[in-house]
Amino acid sequence: MTAATTAPGLERATLDKAASENFPVAPFFLPRDWRDDLMAVYGFARLVDDIGDGDLAPGGADARLLGVSAAEAEDRLVLLDAFEADLRRVFDATPRHPLLRRLQPVVRRRSLTPEPFLGLIAANRQDQLVARYETYDDLLAYCELSANPVGRLVLAVTGTSTPERIRLSDAICTALQIVEHLQDVAEDLGRDRIYLPAEDMRRFHVTETDLSAKTAGASVRALVAYEAQRARDLLNEGAPLVGSVHGRLKLLLAGFVAGGKAAIHAITAAEYDVLPGPPKPGKVQLLREAGVILRGEG
Repeated sequence: MTAATTAPGLERATLDKAASENFPVAPFFLPRDWRDDLMAVYGFARLVDDIGDGDLAPGGADARLLGVSAAEAEDRLVLLDAFEADLRRVFDATPRHPLLRRLQPVVRRRSLTPEPFLGLIAANRQDQLVARYETYDDLLAYCELSANPVGRLVLAVTGTSTPERIRLSDAICTALQIVEHLQDVAEDLGRDRIYLPAEDMRRFHVTETDLSAKTAGASVRALVAYEAQRARDLLNEGAPLVGSVHGRLKLLLAGFVAGGKAAIHAITAAEYDVLPGPPKPGKVQLLREAGVILRGEG
C-alpha cells in the first residue's frame, strides 16, 4: 500500500475528529470558503497533536509521508522535526503530507504567517520534554503555544485580526485549554502528564497518587473547582470578543465561548469529580450558553 493510496484515508480520519471537540470547528452556518479554510487549519492542529500524543493511525503512513524511516517513526521529536520541515514547505515549496497540501492554498489566500503553526509544533515538542508545571504562569506560557495560536488563526482566516481582538481571543483559547486539561486529568496522567500547577496541588494538599484514584476526594474536587473558576474568569474576560464582530463570525465565536462555559457546567454538575472520565456538556446546555452570550448576558 503506497503513500498515495493511504493519503486520502489519513486526511479523512484526522478531519473526522472535529466532531468530538467541545465546540464546533467549522459549523454549517459559516460561508463555504470559511468552513473549508478552517477545516484545513484544524487538520494541521489535529495532526500535530496526534504526533505529540502518539495517536497517529497505525501502520506508519504519516511517518512515511513525512520522510521518516520506520526505525525512527516511534520517536515523536523526530516526527515533529519532520512535520516542521514539511510545514516550511507550505510557505516556499510543495509539502509532502496531504493535510499540509490542503493547508497551502489557505496560507496563500489568507496571507497566513508561519508563527502560529510553529507555536503549535513547539507546544507538542514541549509535551515530550515537560510533564509537570510548577506555577500557573508556567501553564499560561504553555497555553500561549498550545491554544492561543488557534484563535489567532481563526481571526486571520476571517480577516478580523486586531490587537484587541487577539488579546481577547487569547483569553478564550487559554480558558478552553485549561478546561480541556480539567476534563482529561485521568487521561493525561496515563500519559505521565499533569497540567494542574504543582503549587496549586500543594495548596490543596493533592498528591499525584490522589489523581490516580477512580473517584476524586474532597481535596481534588476543591482543586478542580479552583482551576475551573480561573477558566471561567478567562472566558468572561474574553467574551467581549463576540460582541466586537458581526454576522456569522459572531455565531462562531459565541460557540467557542459557549463550548467552554458548557464544559465548565458539566464539570460543576459532576461535583468536580473528573477522575472517572471527562464530564461532557450536552447540546441543550451548549445552546443555552450560546443564547446567553449572544444576548450579551454572559
